[in-house]
Amino acid sequence: MSDPEPEEVVVLLDERWRATGTAPKAEVHHTATPLHLAFTAYVFDEEDRFLLTRRAMSKRTWPGVWTNSFCGHPLPGEPLDAAVRRRLSAELGTTAVRIDTVLGAVRYRAAMGNGIVENEVGPAVRVSLAAPPEPHRDEVDRVRWVGWSDLLREIDGGRARLSPWSVITLGRLRMLGPRPWDWPTSPTQDLPPALRDLS
Repeated sequence: MSDPEPEEVVVLLDERWRATGTAPKAEVHHTATPLHLAFTAYVFDEEDRFLLTRRAMSKRTWPGVWTNSFCGHPLPGEPLDAAVRRRLSAELGTTAVRIDTVLGAVRYRAAMGNGIVENEVGPAVRVSLAAPPEPHRDEVDRVRWVGWSDLLREIDGGRARLSPWSVITLGRLRMLGPRPWDWPTSPTQDLPPALRDLS
């Protein structure tokens, strides 16, 4: 869900979410995007505020759309924690003091108006930052802290226009309870097989 880093590849998956190969990230998103491995991250502070970000206008997929805090694609053989830290630095210019997997796997497929498809499965992680975000403008052009309960009210009232993958994931996260830091962590066996042995 993020634009390519130099020579980055994504892990392709079968319908049982096992790795079947790789493809260049710069070439994987098109009208017939194959299923591939990803993750979505949800940053919270100690007051249960959630960090929304708006994707840069230069993005290939969903430019200028408000979405979850950051996203990424684990590299072949890369543990989830390392992938999260790599993308957090690349998108928001900071580091994490805590990373928890709260949903082992979220599957989503969505098409833009121009036909480009996002087709991914992967965990959702809860993150606490070590320092305030300093967004890289080719990744994120705006950030907004919002109370978790306030965001849910915006969604319910139709006032929040968000990326399709964050809508799906937020719908599942809200079922975990009203306080994000009280959510249970997800067991390793709930991860896609392509990630399970690395985490």
